[in-house]
Amino acid sequence: MGDNLERLNANLAKMEELSKRMVAALGKKDLTTEPGMSGPGQDLYVKAGSALFNDMLTNPTKLMGQQVAYWSKAVENFIETQQALASGQFELPEDDEEAPKDKRFSNPMWRTHPYFRFVRKQYELNSDAIEQSMAELEGLTPKEKSRVEFFSRQIIDLFAPTNYLATNPDALQKAIDTDGQSLVDGLENLVRDIEANKGELLPTLSDPNAFKVGGNIGTAEGKVVFRNRMMELIQYAPKTETVHRTPLVIFPPWINKFYIMDLKPQNSLIRWIVEQGYTLFVVSWINPDASYADVGLEDYIEEGYLRAVEVAKEITGEKQVNAVGYCIAGTTLSATLALMQKRGDKSIKSATFFTTLTDFSDQGEFTVFLQDDFVEAIERQVTEKGILDSFFMSKTMSFLRSNDLVYGPAVRSYMMGEAPPAFDLLYWNGDSTNLPGRMVKQYLRHLCQANELAEGGFKILGETVSIRDIKLPVCSVGTKTDHIAPWKNCYAGFEQFGSRDKTFIMSESGHIAGIINPPSKKKYGHFLNPKVKGTADDWLEAAEFHEGSWWPVWEEWLGRRSGAQVPAREPGESGYETLADAPGTYVLVTTKG
Repeated sequence: MGDNLERLNANLAKMEELSKRMVAALGKKDLTTEPGMSGPGQDLYVKAGSALFNDMLTNPTKLMGQQVAYWSKAVENFIETQQALASGQFELPEDDEEAPKDKRFSNPMWRTHPYFRFVRKQYELNSDAIEQSMAELEGLTPKEKSRVEFFSRQIIDLFAPTNYLATNPDALQKAIDTDGQSLVDGLENLVRDIEANKGELLPTLSDPNAFKVGGNIGTAEGKVVFRNRMMELIQYAPKTETVHRTPLVIFPPWINKFYIMDLKPQNSLIRWIVEQGYTLFVVSWINPDASYADVGLEDYIEEGYLRAVEVAKEITGEKQVNAVGYCIAGTTLSATLALMQKRGDKSIKSATFFTTLTDFSDQGEFTVFLQDDFVEAIERQVTEKGILDSFFMSKTMSFLRSNDLVYGPAVRSYMMGEAPPAFDLLYWNGDSTNLPGRMVKQYLRHLCQANELAEGGFKILGETVSIRDIKLPVCSVGTKTDHIAPWKNCYAGFEQFGSRDKTFIMSESGHIAGIINPPSKKKYGHFLNPKVKGTADDWLEAAEFHEGSWWPVWEEWLGRRSGAQVPAREPGESGYETLADAPGTYVLVTTKG
């Protein structure tokens, strides 16, 4: 008993010291950050409030019906708990109907202990009542309603009883079992995250010390063969004696870093492509600072896309290359291809798009963040700072899946005192990049809001371009459960391309796992339909499902457009000086610290 008390007192002293550190860390928060980036504009609250008030006046019976049903269930829950406590029942029998559908409430105490059972059921009643009232709210446009429902869901998730120590049985039990050590460890984790994010709070998802880019991830062999202010171009070392004549250039998104395609040898798309006999070049984008404030999409196209293509042609001695664009880099690749078509430049032979949106008429889950209040706040922020800080992008992406990427990790880290897992994908997810101010404005206003690539034409480098201008052979890969670039939206834009030679593949899983899906895993299958015409539903109805990765199917498509075999090309043989070993230097630039 004495040892336990001594340990508890020591932990309390540590918590006092950590609390001082936390206060100091919170004091470093940048108070000039645009507040409009943290929530919707006042007009949405006014419209929602007005719609609710109007509903009360015009249809009071509906509101009373909702309230009476809620009161009845809440009182019934209270009486049930009172009766259990009065009778001395501290463990109630489990009800099959209460089997945990929500993994947050998997602990049996949420169903058998009167207190926790009451808290859970009341939370579920409150959640259902809010969701029902928002779903039945009238007088809002579809976009306004989707935003109201999204932010209501954020409030519901925030107030889940699992997020608070007093109402989380797992955290309370662990605190008891460890004499408070779990709370000390949790506070240490909390302070660490606040310090790392300069006064802001976002849980660390992966052990920051478990991985090193170029050490145990991003290890495919190659050389940086070109560098300018926008990118490093990496040429990967061949693994076959001969290669296809036409080289391949991959343009990854500059919202994240390229090594998502080279995490581990067994799931590295980069290694796999090289092993299939291709001369592979991959662009590694700069992680911009405030000096890049005036960099726009024109600069990415001229100094990134067009320059990378020219260098790959010069190194290999070929007149054409094949190209791949992933996510936002695919969107920009489509604009580049349309521009090249206008200019009569045939340097790109075929193009592939991974999870790429080109028609933004349906903005999916990002609708809530692509309205004027948020966009105007972002514009004010990047005008002031020169860049959109990577923290904002990480935070936005995380709150689209808040229970999995915010509250769940926060509970495990801060209340349970657990260390973040050594998970390479989550490590990459946290290694995000800044975005240049001018590029952000162009992308949000012209491509997302005005949808100029699909409607009316996008003005770039002296030309007005459209996805209908694209004429070369194209392939697009969407993923079934993608919440960032839904496959149906990817298909909708792709179907409008002017190409006669179009192939669409739909992979199972999501934005990352659906793409990084090596054949060796035999995990996710894919759908194929050679006819790219009509709606996405039409396409899927006629599509056939195939087991296994889509990579071999795409490689067969690519191979037919990559020419005959020639002797393998080693980086540095062409006269271009090698500047660094892969993965290069730009990828190592971090935004934290």
